[in-house]
Amino acid sequence: MNDLIYETVVTTASPAGVPHVAPMGVRYREGEVVLMPFRPSTTLDNILATGHAVLNLVTDVRVFAGCVTGRKAWPVLPAVQVPGVRLQCALRHVELQLVAQAEDAERPVLRLRPVHEAAHAPFIGFNRAQAAVLEAAVLVSRLHMLPADKVDAEMRYLQIAIDKTAGPAEHEAWGWLVEAIAQQREGRAAA
Repeated sequence: MNDLIYETVVTTASPAGVPHVAPMGVRYREGEVVLMPFRPSTTLDNILATGHAVLNLVTDVRVFAGCVTGRKAWPVLPAVQVPGVRLQCALRHVELQLVAQAEDAERPVLRLRPVHEAAHAPFIGFNRAQAAVLEAAVLVSRLHMLPADKVDAEMRYLQIAIDKTAGPAEHEAWGWLVEAIAQQREGRAAA
C-alpha cells in the first residue's frame, strides 16, 4: 500500500531569517509531520540549521504553480512560536520543531513535532481546476524526468478540468505551468 501523502507548502527561514517557500508532500505519523526533501534542498538546509519549519495548508494553487515556475515570493506573516514565517494565504498553519532525522544520500527523513497551530479561514472545498493545477505542478517539477508525450497526454486531460471549473486564480496558475513546459522544451531544442 502507498503512503498517504498530503500536498502542502512548507515555509522555512535561514539562520539569517531569509524566508523560503516550497511545495512539499508530507506524511502524518503518530502525531508528527514527516518530510522527505530531495537533496539539494533549501528547505532541508534551513530545517537542519534552525530546527524549525511551518506547514501551510492552502487552497490558492497559484502558490504551488508559482513555486515550481520560479515565483517564490509570497506574502508572509511571522510565525508565533518558532523562528520563521507562515503564508498570509494559509487557511491553517502548523509550526513545527525537528525531533529526529534519518540520513539518506537522496532523501533524508525528517520528523517534526507540532508546537503551535492556528486556523485563519474556513475550507470551503476544492474544485477540479485546483486539483488539475496541483497535478500539473507536480508534472512541471519533474519535467527533467518525464517523457514529453506523457506530459502532453496528462496536460490535455487536466485541461478539461481547467476549461470547465477554473476561476481567475486557477487560470493564472495554469498559464504559468504551460509557459514553463514551453520554455523547458525551447531550452532543450536550443541545446
